[in-house]
Amino acid sequence: MTSGTETGTRPTEPRDDFLRQANPFRKELLAHCYRMLGSVHDAEDLVQETYLRAWRAYDRFEGRSSLRTWLHRIATTACLTALDGRARRPMPTGLGAPSNDPDEPLVERSEVPWLEPVPDALVGAEGADPAAVVTERESIRLALVAALQHLPPRQRVVLILRDVLRWRAAEVAELLDTTVASVNSALQRARAQLAQVAQNPDDVVEPSAAEQRELLERYVAAFERKDVAAIVELFKADAVWEMPPYAAYYVGRDAIARHLACRCPAGPGELRMVPVGANGQPAFAIYLRDPHDGTFRAFNIQVLTLAGDGIAHAGVFLDTALFAAFGLPETLPDAPAAEPRLTTA
Repeated sequence: MTSGTETGTRPTEPRDDFLRQANPFRKELLAHCYRMLGSVHDAEDLVQETYLRAWRAYDRFEGRSSLRTWLHRIATTACLTALDGRARRPMPTGLGAPSNDPDEPLVERSEVPWLEPVPDALVGAEGADPAAVVTERESIRLALVAALQHLPPRQRVVLILRDVLRWRAAEVAELLDTTVASVNSALQRARAQLAQVAQNPDDVVEPSAAEQRELLERYVAAFERKDVAAIVELFKADAVWEMPPYAAYYVGRDAIARHLACRCPAGPGELRMVPVGANGQPAFAIYLRDPHDGTFRAFNIQVLTLAGDGIAHAGVFLDTALFAAFGLPETLPDAPAAEPRLTTA
């Protein structure tokens, strides 16, 4: 993304023309709010609030900065207000040690406001909108957004504005009504804390597009026939499997295999996997066959992190309300599955 130092002149169109000028920034504003809040639903609400506030104040917009920067200022302020007193949105790995026994019953933690994945199409990570500023995939990776949740809200703001949006320290200080020295100090603390909980992106070597496609095709085939041995063969030796709203998570092929064998309710041919894009990563919407009527019903969204020649992490989100955010139906017809069209991140 470009710097927040862009300048512009006050638009001459009346306020009624506001949406035409502001709509090209909607995807990057949603990405910004998502990084701050960790929820696609909350981010959509805050973007709507941002546009409403901006529309009401548009006649007072003086053009001292670009419209884009002005909108980001409004969105950031709205996010800080929304975060006041709220609990952070973790992944299970952020709450404690891994489960030692995949055979133990799973306990749902519905009181925890879990981190949610974001569809690539909503934030421009699929690169389909050349007129908009396309969000860099790295800035919405699941691991990074999860790590951001460990930061206090103001440190989160400083890190995102300085390191993602490339604002100058003086601009951030003005927005937060503080000093440049305070902003620089907060940025240093935020970077240090982030380094403790997030993997350096430079340390992750992703497979090539062809290798990724082959790996994902093997993953789909193994899952749909419920070949647990073939599934876990595709995981790294120290891979992590986590599945909010359950706090339990598993590390290593053996633990993942035992979980899939004991807890996955599907038998061979009872799952459908629809390729989607989430957080700039390969992902699948999983449908489970209802034994009573044969309908395939929404089950979970899987977001995969690939590294080298295998899967390093699987985030399995069992909140079926997420299907609507991905523009997916709640059910699929009982018909032979079409050949999946796999896309690479």
